[in-house]
Amino acid sequence: MALHFEVHPVDPQPRLLKQAAQILQGGGVAAIPTDSSYALACRLDDKAAAERLRTIRGVDAKHLFTLMCRDLSELASYARVDNRQFRLLKLGTPGPFTFILEATKEVPRRVSHPSRRTIGLRVPENRVARGLLDAMGQPLLTTTLIMPGEDEALNDTDEIIDRLDSQLQAVVDAGACPMRPTTVIDLSGAEPVLVRRGFGDPAALGLELESELE
Repeated sequence: MALHFEVHPVDPQPRLLKQAAQILQGGGVAAIPTDSSYALACRLDDKAAAERLRTIRGVDAKHLFTLMCRDLSELASYARVDNRQFRLLKLGTPGPFTFILEATKEVPRRVSHPSRRTIGLRVPENRVARGLLDAMGQPLLTTTLIMPGEDEALNDTDEIIDRLDSQLQAVVDAGACPMRPTTVIDLSGAEPVLVRRGFGDPAALGLELESELE
């Protein structure tokens, strides 16, 4: 049964975030709010919890998780970043962008791309997510909370609890999220590639990109 933490979306209670962080540090899986939608989250180095994320989502080992970091310096510990990439990251963090970068050895191979050794990384602007990361003292492994066979993320915490109560250890409830996906930019190659156009505007990074899906 999932513990339900109702937190203020702008000024989240540190006591509740600390309790939720303790559950995650103890191997739990939680539903948490982000800049875009609710996400499933667990500790980066917890293999069993990461497998539970895959089971809930109904995805295989090829699914690319996103590593949610507190700040740009923490992000740079988990990805190889050159000067060009750093300038773009600095413009886009914190914010509604997910960047695909080459992972360092700090990232377990089982959660990076199986053939390319890349990982998605983001620094959220959402105050609850940032507060939870501060309470954790380390990044969170995350994936959008989309159920198997569905196209949209769950955004109502009552529905999340109804459908996933037995599979989650915590639900951090900050009300509805914007329901606009992050913009995903692949920086792992010679030139930036827009994988998905979402909430973040690539022009804010000085980029004029057409989505590879368009």
